[in-house]
Amino acid sequence: MADTPPAPQVGLAERRRTALVGLLLASVFAVATCGLIYELLAGTIASYLLGDSVTQFSTIIGTYLFAMGVGSWCSRYVKRNELRLFIRVEILVALLGGWSAAGLFLLFPLVEQFRPILYGLVFVIGFLVGLEIPLLMRILRDRFDFSETVSNVLTFDYVGALAASLLFPLLLVPHLGLIRTGLMFGLLNVGVALLLLLLVPARASLMRERILALVVAASLIAGFLLADRIQRWSEIAAYGERVIYATSSPYQRLVLTRHDDDIRLYLNGNLQFSSRDEYRYHDALVHPAMGRVARPAHVLILGGGDGLAAREVFRHREVRSVTLVDLDPAMTGLFSRTSLLRALNGGALTDRRMHVVNADAFRWVRETKARFDVIIVDFPDPVDFSVGKLYTETFYRMLRPRLAPGGMAVIQSTSPLIAPAAFWTVAQTLESAGFQTRPYHVYVPSFGEWGFILAGLSDPGVATRLLPDNRFLSDATARQALIFPPDMARRPVPVNRLDNQALVRSFAEEWARYEG
Repeated sequence: MADTPPAPQVGLAERRRTALVGLLLASVFAVATCGLIYELLAGTIASYLLGDSVTQFSTIIGTYLFAMGVGSWCSRYVKRNELRLFIRVEILVALLGGWSAAGLFLLFPLVEQFRPILYGLVFVIGFLVGLEIPLLMRILRDRFDFSETVSNVLTFDYVGALAASLLFPLLLVPHLGLIRTGLMFGLLNVGVALLLLLLVPARASLMRERILALVVAASLIAGFLLADRIQRWSEIAAYGERVIYATSSPYQRLVLTRHDDDIRLYLNGNLQFSSRDEYRYHDALVHPAMGRVARPAHVLILGGGDGLAAREVFRHREVRSVTLVDLDPAMTGLFSRTSLLRALNGGALTDRRMHVVNADAFRWVRETKARFDVIIVDFPDPVDFSVGKLYTETFYRMLRPRLAPGGMAVIQSTSPLIAPAAFWTVAQTLESAGFQTRPYHVYVPSFGEWGFILAGLSDPGVATRLLPDNRFLSDATARQALIFPPDMARRPVPVNRLDNQALVRSFAEEWARYEG
């Protein structure tokens, strides 16, 4: 009887083993969730910084999955101490994955070769995540039979992936932003490691892992608290200007900068306007179309959430109503409420004749039955397929019935000097959809030569009636705008369709050559 161990110690050991098994199964869920979050973060950041979301997500996912395969294959060489290695991998994934978003944003403006860093980081994280699942299966095999181990691991793995795919776009990015999302899931990874360290037998020598896990956790907590400053530092480095406002909406990153009297808007890092010369762009966008319509009473603006195109529209006394369709309420709200920005757009977004609709323009145009005398299409450049669909033959065919008899549409169409194939693809696509076109271009210092295309149910013609007090566009400049020199002349190009998105590819290739 004296040799019988106390029952409480046996019960404590059994409870510890049960808790360890439960934590290991929960670790599968955490590994799957965190791994997919890091993958989505890298794809999203690559899309923001490099454009062409389909290409970026495709290459990021491919690199990540390949790295996971390499990691899984290499796990066969681990012959002992699986739990110790798993804890170390979990800590390293927490460090690299947790800081991945912040690091990529900070490095982008500082390094010339960004892609090797991006894909190298994705590969390392994927390799480590690929190691984790086989290690967990080995650790669990002594506690379950083989079929039960595989079933449990795959179940938690797939459920974790579902949770990540739903949480990322619906909750995490809109409310936490990319940097805080990465840091929070890094804390989840290191939290799993710390809990495992608490439950492993006390005789195991894991003091180094405990110290490392605590250091990593402290860095992630500090980063989470300083995330706004980190984002601001990265944007100051990227733009070289004082950032006066920045926010992330579910759709895009909005940044306003100021240098002396120049206010600039960037969406996902791309310049949208400079207050010093935006009047040139908006004169050219609005007035040639408005001046070709006898009575432009009802106007539709697609995009243009800054209200600057609407400001020019309201200068025409015949205008009775303007409908502005912009996807992002953060954009229209910012330019409706902020006094500095209201001064730029003349309060156009709060004019009694203005009706703002926050909706996807593709769907809205398909569903509306209204007709308009003038349609102004002021979408961002076709940097990815989500925007490129708004330049397709399908979209333009839906737009045609929305144009009233005698009406006129105008489409901003990127630079005919830097991206001539992209520019003429827009014209070709409009014509394929049944419009007659009249391309033109002007010089905007912030952008260089910039192109627009007039589109009507009949020939837009050459003549237009212009307002006498335009700051830039006059009869002489309007006539000159219709002339294309040889380096911007029309060339054979394909029609941009939903199933080929030729415009996105040509736009990316031409701008990549220009930017070096």
